[in-house]
Amino acid sequence: MKDKPKILIVDDDINNIKLLESQLERYDYDLVTAMNGDEALDIVAHNDIDLILLDVMMPGKNGFEVTRCLKADDNTRVIPIVLVTALTEKAERVKGIEAGCDDFISKPVDSSELLARVRALLKVKAYSDHMRDHEHELKREVASRTEEIYKALMLLEETSLETIHRLAMVAEYRDEYTGSHIQRMSRYAAAVAQKLHMNNGFDKAILYAAPMHDIGKTGIPDKILLKPGKLDSEEWETMKQHTVIGAKILNGSKQDYIKLAEVIALTHHEKWDGTGYPRGLKGEEIPIAGRITAVADVFDALISERPYKPAYSAKESFTIIEKEKGKHFDPDIVDAFLAIKKDILAIVNEYNGKASRTGGRR
Repeated sequence: MKDKPKILIVDDDINNIKLLESQLERYDYDLVTAMNGDEALDIVAHNDIDLILLDVMMPGKNGFEVTRCLKADDNTRVIPIVLVTALTEKAERVKGIEAGCDDFISKPVDSSELLARVRALLKVKAYSDHMRDHEHELKREVASRTEEIYKALMLLEETSLETIHRLAMVAEYRDEYTGSHIQRMSRYAAAVAQKLHMNNGFDKAILYAAPMHDIGKTGIPDKILLKPGKLDSEEWETMKQHTVIGAKILNGSKQDYIKLAEVIALTHHEKWDGTGYPRGLKGEEIPIAGRITAVADVFDALISERPYKPAYSAKESFTIIEKEKGKHFDPDIVDAFLAIKKDILAIVNEYNGKASRTGGRR
């Protein structure tokens, strides 16, 4: 905060400057001077000026021009300007008002009138500064609170996603999966959704929803789910019911990502050519969330070791996905998936550069 108000006196006549200084120096003001318009503008640019006493008739930039310059600048327009002039014509005063001056005082200057006008305008400037500072403080406070809210929301989202992953692991744990599988495949799905330019936050929604794709396996008997050998036809029909069971578990929620998880649980084993389960849906009959999750889930299964197969390399797995284009998988989604191979491999590498051992059935 300044110790005292700073007043700029501008006049091309040094005697007029000294006269104004003599009338104000007994008061608690910091007085600075300039003898032409350009010098005045330079001083204002480098100092925090509270009031300007400005002569009108000067060589170079006159008082009207200086006033227009200062009032056109957002940084200086609030500085009160008093035009000190010998002009008495109405037209000249109107010109000053149009330029943006705040007051007039006539030469020769009466000291009591000068002091009264200076005090009144300095009060206006002080109030303006107070409101400006208050506005800046409010903006800082809003920015700070907004940042706090943003961080809290990010923490809530991270906590929610971790909770989803841990709950989804209930199903995966029985199936000898690790959490890395559901984290990887859900992030593949989100990356594909971004590549497809899905709107309305679909990529985030599928990130939250995809981990619950196999939640229905909690309803499959261990003798089937954990059977080391090949399932017979009856057992396989029971196994396929995990999609329906998962949808039932997730049914009835008011939360969008749970609704999406219900769709994914039911449809992620449907195939583009109609040979999937549980409903044998074909093509775009399959919801897009199910189609995206199908690619993500199969790719991660391919790069993962299972009792009945070794882990395929990423290159081999990409090739298999491409071969299933138009058969198992939606061609557009396969194209999007293959177009972001670097992103997919980055996700794989983030989880120790290798897939988890899995022992479950699809």
